[in-house]
Amino acid sequence: MKKQFLVTLFVLLTYLVKAQSPVYLFSYFVDNGADGLHLAYSLDGLKWEPLNQGKPFLTPTVGKDRLMRDPSICQGPDGTFHLVWTTGWWDKIIGYSSSKDLKQWTQQKAIPVMVDEPDAKNAWAPELFYDNATKEYYIIWATTIPGRHKEVPTSASEKGLNHRMYSVTTKDFKTFSKTKLFFDPEFSVIDAAIIQQANKEYMMVLKNENSNPPEKNIRITATKNLAKGFPTTVSKPITGNYWAEGPAPLQVGEYIYVYFDKYRDHKYGAVRSKDGINWEDVSDLVSFPKGVRHGTAFTVNPTVLSNLLSLKR
Repeated sequence: MKKQFLVTLFVLLTYLVKAQSPVYLFSYFVDNGADGLHLAYSLDGLKWEPLNQGKPFLTPTVGKDRLMRDPSICQGPDGTFHLVWTTGWWDKIIGYSSSKDLKQWTQQKAIPVMVDEPDAKNAWAPELFYDNATKEYYIIWATTIPGRHKEVPTSASEKGLNHRMYSVTTKDFKTFSKTKLFFDPEFSVIDAAIIQQANKEYMMVLKNENSNPPEKNIRITATKNLAKGFPTTVSKPITGNYWAEGPAPLQVGEYIYVYFDKYRDHKYGAVRSKDGINWEDVSDLVSFPKGVRHGTAFTVNPTVLSNLLSLKR
């Protein structure tokens, strides 16, 4: 049965390579993130299967806790895959590595994004985005700096956490701009990710992290000029009556999908939209590997997937 499946998949991938049809990958972590980077693939954006028999592709070596949570991958115009991640609960750094094939990775390094902020508590859930207009990469992440921003009521378990989005830009991952405030909607915000739509407008999906009363939902905002930033007036929740985090946007055909972690329910969900305004919950249509947690979805050439699938043979 397994051999027959691989043969069928190989034939399909051969067809996709000839047709130059895109396929999709999803980077994620499991448990607490100690074992490293995991990858899954999909041909339709709905059914996701683990790669490398569910084993990690890269084990974390940087940070106090040596974790690899919230892995975000972006492929550059030269074909290089860039990876950033959360290295630990209370670090002021972000982990970084790169790869030509998603198998072999460069030596991991720490990007010291918040080390110049003595009161910064953390650097959580970094996301990568390559802007074709400026030919540079944006890294955005969430940090709490006590007393810096408008206070919000918090729960006992989240006392003192009041996140805002910060950013740096880079062209080569060797030199970086100074850290700056990227997005402040005057509520606790985390897990922001950017996608450029077919109309060239930039959409950012994000989590309202307010805890008292709890929001814990996904919202969106959009801009035509990334350098000028995003409007801080955001949409109503695009997710339902459950707690959601780690939104990952992906263009699949005419739809924009947003995948997210229903972390209290220990499963993944999704919504999709053709216009970025009207959203349909398709959680019942998607399936993900067991234990998948906060990751990123991205498009690759079928040849990339073929090479990754060779690890199974």
